[in-house]
Amino acid sequence: MVNVLLTALGVGGATVIGALIGFIFKNISHKFSDIVLSFAAGVMLAAAILGLILPSIEYGGKFGILITIVSIFIGALCLNLIDKLVPHLHKMIGPDIESHNNANVNKVLLFVMAIAIHNLPEGLAAGVGFGSGNTAEALMIAGGIALQNIPEGMVIIGPLLSSGVSKKKTFLIALGTGLVEVVGTFIGYFAVSISSVVLPFALAFAGGTMLYVISDEMIPETHHDDARGVTYALLVGFALMLVMDFFLG
Repeated sequence: MVNVLLTALGVGGATVIGALIGFIFKNISHKFSDIVLSFAAGVMLAAAILGLILPSIEYGGKFGILITIVSIFIGALCLNLIDKLVPHLHKMIGPDIESHNNANVNKVLLFVMAIAIHNLPEGLAAGVGFGSGNTAEALMIAGGIALQNIPEGMVIIGPLLSSGVSKKKTFLIALGTGLVEVVGTFIGYFAVSISSVVLPFALAFAGGTMLYVISDEMIPETHHDDARGVTYALLVGFALMLVMDFFLG
């Protein structure tokens, strides 16, 4: 339980660390941010496959492959549905941005909300990993998610500040996105701890949500003019997790 608590705080705290970096280095180049995010996508891709999807097949027994495939699609479809239901949130931030272009503000806040929404299933993935009883794989998943949260925390600071949101509220928004992940970690852990029957489904569901985030959000976000650097960054992240899995396994 102590490991779960520390992991939850670490995974959620990574977003705050990224936010602090964003405050300190306000002019981080888009190319550098893309490379870091692409590296994190490679890490998450390996973590989703090695730490969630393959164990789901193993724990599913006779029908493991069917349970896993169906659960992957359910996880992706749920996240897709949530994406479509994200509301406009500029009224929740306060009057200090009302003088700015609402369309731009909405775009920034929807991006932040998307990060918060995706943090919940990512937290679930970390918690489910611990619930499976394989600490090494759970730490690999949590490490990949935490690494991805750092550039996420970095990239939300500049747009919020430029939209007129105060530094205090900007930091609180970043903190809130991290806390969502902490909650998700505990939900995932207790869900599979209460009943081992849901473990194969939960693992694959979490894997599906991670694959959706990687494919729908992270990779398109990093591929602009020159995609070669970010492509190799993704491969390096994926390879690094393969090496870690080989030695930790």
